[in-house]
Amino acid sequence: MKVEFAPINIPLKRRIQTVAVLQWIFSFLLLAEFCCGFFVILILGNFWFLAVLYLLWLYLDWGTPCAGGRRSQWVRSWTVWKYFREYFPIHLIKTSELNPNHNYLLGFHPHGVLVAGAFGNFCTDPPFKNLFPGLTPYLHIMPIWFGCPFFREYIMSAGMVSASKESVSHVLNNEGGGHASVIVIGGAEESLNAHPGSLTLNILKRKGFIKMALKHGAHLVPVFSFGENELFKQVANPKGSWLRNVQEKLQKIMGFALPLFHARGVFQYSFGLIPYRQPIHTVVGSPIPVKQNLNPTTEEIDQLHALYLQKLKKLFEEHKSTYGIPAHKSLIFE
Repeated sequence: MKVEFAPINIPLKRRIQTVAVLQWIFSFLLLAEFCCGFFVILILGNFWFLAVLYLLWLYLDWGTPCAGGRRSQWVRSWTVWKYFREYFPIHLIKTSELNPNHNYLLGFHPHGVLVAGAFGNFCTDPPFKNLFPGLTPYLHIMPIWFGCPFFREYIMSAGMVSASKESVSHVLNNEGGGHASVIVIGGAEESLNAHPGSLTLNILKRKGFIKMALKHGAHLVPVFSFGENELFKQVANPKGSWLRNVQEKLQKIMGFALPLFHARGVFQYSFGLIPYRQPIHTVVGSPIPVKQNLNPTTEEIDQLHALYLQKLKKLFEEHKSTYGIPAHKSLIFE
């Protein structure tokens, strides 16, 4: 394989953008493990009492990820996130007003490998805040991450909360509105389909978010992130292959998927874990009004789910030509 090295005369700003993305990759892939390792060192070392104090804090604070988290405007506004968004770049596209007097449930599609668009738009300021004043976004992620010492404090500071039913209910139960739950509907399973050009969404059997929207009267908003699947390449893993079978079994055991992905490096473009510089356009669709129903029937859930799929498909079709999707390609629901 011929290695393509980056030119020496690259502008400093682009170098800084690459470093910003590198630290995000480290945070996403290794920071949790690093924090757990540091905690073990504290326990086994001379500073064991600090670990004991933190365990006490963890016990007292255990429910916070399900109670709105603990966001930090300072962390969300770090300059590093500006360079992170500019690297791709990441754009948030508004198609309709979202009245801050209501609560919303935003369905984010597709998952991609590392959901860069969801993080850049909903966990850093000011993209969402500028376009939708009066609304506070909460990105729901797998509960397992909030069991990692120290790491949990970092992700909560960015506005991430648990994806548990209790957590979603807390966000959507805000009297007076102004809250937006952001849920990556396809989940970890969908990341295994995140190949360049893929338009397959795992959504046909995912109806829990519909039930939550009905129970709380939260308006549903489809969100499609064009370019999300173009950031990395994956080792071929078609359904039925031995690799896909292993990945799916591990996903069921651990709760998260392990896509074997690669892209470019820091100083060369041929291999590495740094995502490609591909633009991400996250398009926020029009809200689907939802009337509160504390005990929705299966038929009512299915009906709203079908309407959501219809609106999501319409959103995609209306914008696909703008963002380089061929006219003959359409979403595939599984």
